[in-house]
Amino acid sequence: MELSAFGECVSKKVASLSSSKRKVSAREKAQIADELRQQYPIAQVLKVVDMPRSTFYYQRHQALNGDKYALIKQRIRNIYDKHHGRYGYRRITAAMRQFGESINHKTVQRLMRILGLKSLVRPKKYRSFKGNVGLAAPNLLQRDFKATVANQKWSTDVTEFNVAGEKLYLSPILDLFNGEIIAFETAK
Repeated sequence: MELSAFGECVSKKVASLSSSKRKVSAREKAQIADELRQQYPIAQVLKVVDMPRSTFYYQRHQALNGDKYALIKQRIRNIYDKHHGRYGYRRITAAMRQFGESINHKTVQRLMRILGLKSLVRPKKYRSFKGNVGLAAPNLLQRDFKATVANQKWSTDVTEFNVAGEKLYLSPILDLFNGEIIAFETAK
């Protein structure tokens, strides 16, 4: 088979690797060249695939060695599953360091991305404040919270308590003369 027909054969093989129009990676080119080197001289194959010889042998060596992070990926997955997905890369890195594993947080972050692990968002705490809603009462006291006579100035507020899993509201009325509670109201 001549070189032009051979090049067409390789380009068809490259096109069949993916339906997307992205650039073919060096790993994929090395796989193609490795398959075709049984039938054609390696020099011709690498020329058509447009890959340097050293890159081909580097990629081939990497493919034969396997994944150097396989054990670390398994540990990351175990920690992630043990904590029900609540740990992100920082806490997983800290947990691995506690077990004596010396690993960079960026490596853990990259491996978690490869594994498709993402920490779950913690539930937000309840905050009742919704901004300025309704009309504000006029400021009659002007921050003068002392009274010279009893029953001259009263103040009140609503406080929310969490009692046995339920919300309980307390609204006391306070005499600013001596701090005595005049009355109070509770509601659920």
